[in-house]
Formats: sequence, C-alpha cells, structure tokens
Amino acid sequence: MLSNKQNIGQKQQQSLQQKLSPQQLQYIKLLQLPTIALEQRIKEEMEENPVLEEADPMESETLSLEEQDSPDEDREEALESLDDHEVDWDEFDKNTEYDGENFSTSYNPDIEEWKELPNPYHASLLEELEDQVALLDLTDEEELIADQILGSLDEDGYFRREPEAVVDNIAFNHGILLSEEKVESVRKRIQQLEPTGIASRDLQDCLLVQLKASEKKLPARDLAIAIVRDAWKHFEKKHYNKLLQKFNIDRELLQEAVETIRHMDPRPGAVSTGMEQSQNYIEPDFEVYWKGKTSGETERGEFVITLNQRNAPSLRISPEYKDMWENIKAKKKKNTDAETRTFMKRKIDSAQWFIESIKQRQNTLMNIMKTIVALQEDFFKYGEGLKPMILKDVAERIGMDISTVSRVVNGKYVQTHFGVYELKYFFNEGLETDSGEEVSNREVKNLLEDIIDNENKRSPYSDQKLTDMLNEKGYKVARRTVSKYREQLNLPVARMRKQVI
Repeated sequence: MLSNKQNIGQKQQQSLQQKLSPQQLQYIKLLQLPTIALEQRIKEEMEENPVLEEADPMESETLSLEEQDSPDEDREEALESLDDHEVDWDEFDKNTEYDGENFSTSYNPDIEEWKELPNPYHASLLEELEDQVALLDLTDEEELIADQILGSLDEDGYFRREPEAVVDNIAFNHGILLSEEKVESVRKRIQQLEPTGIASRDLQDCLLVQLKASEKKLPARDLAIAIVRDAWKHFEKKHYNKLLQKFNIDRELLQEAVETIRHMDPRPGAVSTGMEQSQNYIEPDFEVYWKGKTSGETERGEFVITLNQRNAPSLRISPEYKDMWENIKAKKKKNTDAETRTFMKRKIDSAQWFIESIKQRQNTLMNIMKTIVALQEDFFKYGEGLKPMILKDVAERIGMDISTVSRVVNGKYVQTHFGVYELKYFFNEGLETDSGEEVSNREVKNLLEDIIDNENKRSPYSDQKLTDMLNEKGYKVARRTVSKYREQLNLPVARMRKQVI
C-alpha cells in the first residue's frame, strides 16, 4: 500500500511547438551568410553532392521535383514512390535570376580568368621571425628558448609568459636546466628583430625598445626615451604638468617628445601580409546608386539596386545524373537496384532544396535592401539625412519576422556613391529636437564626434559640457546618453583626450 507521500499524479498538458524542416534550417543558415562566406558554402555543397554542379551563366538549365514520400520508408515503398517520381526539368529558372525590378548580375570574363590564378604565397609573421632567428647564431639551448618565445607570442606580438615557465617547460621536455636570465637574454635579442619590439613584456618595454632603435634625428628622441624609461606613470596618465616639472622643459619640447612616442608601434605583432589584407577585404553584398536628373524643382530618376552575385555561381542538376535518372525511370522495377534509386532520389532532392534556398535567399535580400533604400531615400541620394529606423519598420513593411531582417542585416555591406556601409549603419533610434522634429541618433553622434574633433585638446570638454552644447543646438539629450554615444564612438573621457600643444 502506498503512503500519502508516494501518491502518483498524472498531468496532461497541451503546447504548441513549431519545428523547422531541414529545408527551412538550410534557408536560414544561407540567409545570414555574407557574399564571401556564401561562395565557400556553395563549394562545400557541390563537393558533398555530385548531382549539383556549376552551370554556364549564359545557359538556362532548370529543374523541379515534386514533393516526395519520406526517405525512411522501407525499400518496397520507396520503389513504389520512385516509380511515380516525375522530374519536370524546365519549371524553375536558374538561381541567378530574380523576379523583382532593378536586379542584375554582371558577368565579366576578365574577372573569371583571374579567378583561376592561384593566390600568391606570403610568409606568416612567425615564419619571418623564425628565418631571422636562424641568422642569430644561437646555441642549441638558446634555439630551444627562442622556439618557446616565438610559440608564445600573442596576437599583438607580446610575450606574456614568465621566464620561469619557459625554464620549466624546457627542463620537462628536454631535460635541460636553464636560467631565467638566459631566457631574458634571448628574448631581448628577439626584440631587435623585425618588427622591432616583438616579444616585449608590456607596452612600456615595447616603446622603449623601438625608441632606442629609432633614428637619432627624430624630434626630442632622447627626451622621449627618458619619459618612457623614467616617467612612464606620468605619461600613461597624461600628467603633462608633472613631466614639465620633472624634466624642467618647455611645453613645445614636451609636445615633440610625446608625438615621437605616439609614432611608435604599440602592436608590433599585428602586422598584416598581403594575404591577410585580402582576407579582411570587405566584399559588398549590394550596390545602390541613384540615377536621376533635376529640372528646376522637379527631380526625376530611379535607384539601381544590385545584388552581388560574382562569387555565387549558377547551379543546376548535372546533365549526366539527369540522364542516369531518366534511364532508371525507364527500367522495370525488378531490374533496378533499390539503393541506387534511393541514393539518386535523395541527392536530387537535396540539390533542388539547395537551389531553391539560394533563390529564396536572393529574393529576401533584395526585398529588404529595397525597403531600406525606400526608408532612407535621402541618404542614398545625397549621402546625408539619415532617418530614425528600426528593424521593426522594415519587417512590417515587407511582412517578415524581425529575426529574418536581423539575419540579413548582420554582416552585410552595401556599396554607394558615398562609400561602403554596413547595413546595420542605417538602423538607429530617434531623438526629438526642440522643434519637435525627430532626428537619427546617428546624426547626433556625428555632431558629437565633430565637436570633440575640434575641441581644444589642452582643455577637452567634459561629458556635461558636451551635453550642454548639444542642448544649445536644439538636441534633447541627457548626459548619460552623451557618455554612451561617446563610448560607442570609441572616444575616451576628457582626461584621456588631453594633449600637450
């Protein structure tokens, strides 16, 4: 008999859950990819699915498949469904075409030829340092230390490990006991390599090495060395009056020394090779241009909006597999291998889903870009006049979820007459002016940045002063909002903006 504490209760609860199909998940993943990443994703899909191949952009090969039964059915049921599986190869357009207005895909054979050329090889910073170390005529023990140091550099080129850790590592792995002094000696020799200051312990150490290795004709070089070596705390906190007193110098000489220090490289390990620069190059996903004429007070014209398709090849079902499928369909059921038929069915379905996802991605991207242009028309015409706009504004206008708009906007760029902008740039909250007009907070940020750029650097404005100045210009903004905008612009507080002039 069960006690009261052991009563078993049952509850019945209803809940609604939305599960995304594999095709929907694939579309969502493709939607958030920028142009360069999409190119790589297409290559991966073509490698995984032999049915999918790149088509001639000038051709119009098409495919379509009707909805299929589940591939998890038993072999006999799969064969029955495959007998009824018809492929209409002419129903869909190839994935580079778009049904909307002002959409184009440029094809430049000259660019295609360059695509076939291999990328030139560039040695990495580590390889360049290893080559230089090989010329230092080090002993076997010193080479072990150098390997440890080079292998421990962070992304800025600093050596943050303690010498004791290097000593312990070499002792454990090679059975050789070395001194911390020897580790420090090798590190200082590496600091003299190119880029100078590599393997420094901290910023002070890095700048001091570079200053000592610099040309003696640099303005106030000796004073700069003395400041970094003997008065680092004063320099770091910008206590310029204390520096003037300590070295008994005039303001002009101090300014020259400070400028010399600022011309040193604080991140010697962050150098970029040509290859790295090309990898970091922004490939705009869209191009938007206004083609218009003004006649008196009347302005006529149109926007040309182009989706970048250069890195997304036209896709189609391989003609070889198309013929193979038709031959399988022509054979009698008893003479057809079930695994072959099932394999073909799945691969063709997968190819169609992928092509349809690419087409759907193109339509979604274009719809969102056209809506952004419509809402920010003045900016795309004149390069100014950005209006308040949030994700909801675009989502409601085209009948899409905010999450879909967010995926498209994130990491995508547009080329305009006025430069390249990330799509997120056009989304901003609004602020009200004294006249009741709503303006973009981007406009306020630009004004704030302009005020700080033109302030007296010997006496920079406090956040409260900046707030007062914006209020005087008619912008209703609180001090905490000014502080937030200043931080978003990566501008330091007034004390850190102070300079010697």
